[in-house]
Amino acid sequence: MVVSSSSSLAKRKKADALILPFFAGKKPAFAAKSLSTLFTTVLQSGDFTGKKKEMLCHYPKGAKEPRVILIGLGTEKELTKEVLRRSYARAVAFLKEKAKTVNVVLPETKEMEVTFAVAEGALLANYVFDSNKSEKDKYLSTMNFIDPDEEALKKCQKICESVYFTRNLIFSNADDITPTFLGKMAKELASEHKTLKVTVFGRNEIVKENLGLLEAVSRGAHEDPALIILEYRGNPKSKDLSALVGKGVTYDTGGLNLKPTGGMETMRDDMSGAAAVLGTMRAIASLGLPVNVIGVIGATENAIGPKSYKPGDVYRSYSGVMVEIGNTDAEGRLVLADAISYVQEKYAPKRIIDIATLTGGVVVALGEEVSGLMCEDDSLADALMEAGQETYERLCRLPLYEEYNDLLKSKVADIKNSGPRKASPITGGIFLKKFVGKTKWAHIDIGGTAFPDSLKPYQPVQATGVGVRLLTAFLEKLAE
Repeated sequence: MVVSSSSSLAKRKKADALILPFFAGKKPAFAAKSLSTLFTTVLQSGDFTGKKKEMLCHYPKGAKEPRVILIGLGTEKELTKEVLRRSYARAVAFLKEKAKTVNVVLPETKEMEVTFAVAEGALLANYVFDSNKSEKDKYLSTMNFIDPDEEALKKCQKICESVYFTRNLIFSNADDITPTFLGKMAKELASEHKTLKVTVFGRNEIVKENLGLLEAVSRGAHEDPALIILEYRGNPKSKDLSALVGKGVTYDTGGLNLKPTGGMETMRDDMSGAAAVLGTMRAIASLGLPVNVIGVIGATENAIGPKSYKPGDVYRSYSGVMVEIGNTDAEGRLVLADAISYVQEKYAPKRIIDIATLTGGVVVALGEEVSGLMCEDDSLADALMEAGQETYERLCRLPLYEEYNDLLKSKVADIKNSGPRKASPITGGIFLKKFVGKTKWAHIDIGGTAFPDSLKPYQPVQATGVGVRLLTAFLEKLAE
């Protein structure tokens, strides 16, 4: 897709469609005089009033663009970035099936800088994944924005391309997106961005480094596991360092606690946390953010074989904590525990943020609109919540009260990896907390938001790429 700009309406390029924004009350949200012939009759008809979520397409004779899309933004006073994202996304989703090129008029308002939000909604809605289809999906090949903030437009394009990258990984077949492949993709990112350094451990190194939980989960799989470490030093003079840790279970059968039919078909998405970390590292390297970040991915399949790790057995973690396996389908927290312990000991980051499709319980608790956040440091939690509001990848904070520890007590080891169904998202966080130590830490459970069943305004069904925009916004704010 080509993203371009024109300095004014008069200088806009010829296109298949034109998007025009309106505030409630039929008020054009742009300098309307030169285009009044394109919408006056429509407004007089009363068929369009500019209310939020309203959209109307008409075909004026002799116009530069054969299609004119009127979108309603609601009242200017109530305008938000999310209203802009959704309004322009709705228009793009409509046009994808009918046009190839579009001119996009930005609203004029004193309420906010609009370029980034408009472009974000439009670009994210234009995404398609059709690699597995013989008949390819349609999309807009060119978006031309009228008089945008050029810097904001370029920044938005880089972030959205990283979201595309993340979505592509999650959508692709699990037979293709293996732990080895994720390591290969990390190396390719490093070759494209010289500020990135990548180290990939295979099975031999994982065993040598005593990453016992990661190795245990991988034992039933034909594919070798990988520990992938990406280092980004955007501010080498600073000692401040953040760590992002992603769950990379490239396919999850549940192990010997086998998932039933209906519970396994989407399990290629269980590496969504890893994909989000890769996408975020790509985004911050593309933007050149002046921050220092370590991205760590524990990647493995959770498969069944003669060497599969077993319920009831006890395995030693990298940190030395002994873990009883209560359920082999609670494998993600085992992978994360070793990755968290490793990055903490080897790199001593100031803060650790892990992101994972960790529990089905978070879907029951929060649905598909919001991710679960578990964090005992208020400043870190507040910063992530703020980034979530900014990007609309919203977070809901769940407690980590001491009483929940009893749910993971083991009679034969230091801790069990799973407990009863009650409070299951929280017990996932409680388990991970055991491996954190004194470092500031936050756990983000994207079990409901990474792979939704229903279409969202600027997200596809499944593979939303959630986390990339959130973490990039958080790190950008940290850089300030």
